[in-house]
Amino acid sequence: MTETIKYTCSNCGKEHEKWPALVYTSPTNYDTLSEEDKNNIGKLDTDFCVIIHSDQTDLFIRCTLTQKVIDHCEDLEYGLWVSLSDKSYQDYSDNFNNENHETKYFGWLSNDLPDYDFSEGSIPTTVFTRTGSNRPEIVPHQDFDHPFVNDYYNGITKTEAERRINEMLNTISRQRDSKTTQTKPWWKVW
Repeated sequence: MTETIKYTCSNCGKEHEKWPALVYTSPTNYDTLSEEDKNNIGKLDTDFCVIIHSDQTDLFIRCTLTQKVIDHCEDLEYGLWVSLSDKSYQDYSDNFNNENHETKYFGWLSNDLPDYDFSEGSIPTTVFTRTGSNRPEIVPHQDFDHPFVNDYYNGITKTEAERRINEMLNTISRQRDSKTTQTKPWWKVW
């Protein structure tokens, strides 16, 4: 018999048994900025992030990704960020409150997930907007050779999903317990 994972929700503070979503509060590009740069060239809210460099502007939106779990009835949900082109970002922003807006964009995955090496660069994705004011869903390009893409299309085991959840919960717990941590956590569970 497998032990049920229990976690305390970072939003409501209550204990739950259903798997939490693994949520990144900002794109890696924003996380790596100094506090001064976050204040001067960055703008972040719950759904949009803009970083204005002297030679370019980086534009990000918050999305979801569903990771298939092959030996369990529940899938693992992620809250991730993708970068978009100026045109796609503007279209998404213009239609953000349009509950019937359905389209797709090309985007680059903009979070470094702990279980994968992103030193070679980001992963290309297709971003599908959804009706009803739901966050867009991202799907990595199947022809891109990367372990993350392989796991997305072939699935991961329940044991692996629970390991990832526990790793994130332990990281959050260590961040909360640390008296020296003054920065906002870069990921949380929902």
